[in-house]
Amino acid sequence: MPEPLGAPAPPGRAARRERATRETTVTVALDLDRPGTPSVETGLPFFDHMLEQLGKHAGLSLSLAAEGDLEVDAHHTVEDVGIALGECLAEALGERRGIRRFSSLALPLDESLVEVALDISGRPYLHYAIYFPPGHLPLGQPAFDPQLAEEFWRAFATGARLTLHLGARYGRNAHHLLEASFKAVARALSEACRVEGEDVPSTKGVL
Repeated sequence: MPEPLGAPAPPGRAARRERATRETTVTVALDLDRPGTPSVETGLPFFDHMLEQLGKHAGLSLSLAAEGDLEVDAHHTVEDVGIALGECLAEALGERRGIRRFSSLALPLDESLVEVALDISGRPYLHYAIYFPPGHLPLGQPAFDPQLAEEFWRAFATGARLTLHLGARYGRNAHHLLEASFKAVARALSEACRVEGEDVPSTKGVL
């Protein structure tokens, strides 16, 4: 089970967030500087697995729990998790002082290769170019439609106020394409969030 989320956030680059609508309730806590075993429960096992990859490979502590109207559609849960997680990241980053800010990399998973470029810019933007082979099936039970990943990343980029370019150079397996994308963003986040100075990395003085 995810750890209780009622206690105050610890000092440092950590935050807690709750989002409640008529469709979903999402609670999330993260710490950018204390790696831990991710704890995720959304009611969508495949999505849980992807979020665990994000926490693990970003090197952060992540606890997330969501309840949503999965009997209607998984879209509401996936999108609201993205919003809450992105907002939590933005809060943990604070003024974004001293961060590396930019990162880009290519990450392979078997036959798939996914590329990501990320800027913790203060300007929400998503370019998403991951396409799945004809006849791909939903993953897990309850089912996760691979195309919902785009909605998650758009909500996450908006909540976190960052620019994210995510695309597949090639790949045939939907599971591999998705897992490579979550791992790639995780590694890029780890590098972009790294503190390597004291100033805000922008000529404007704010991000």
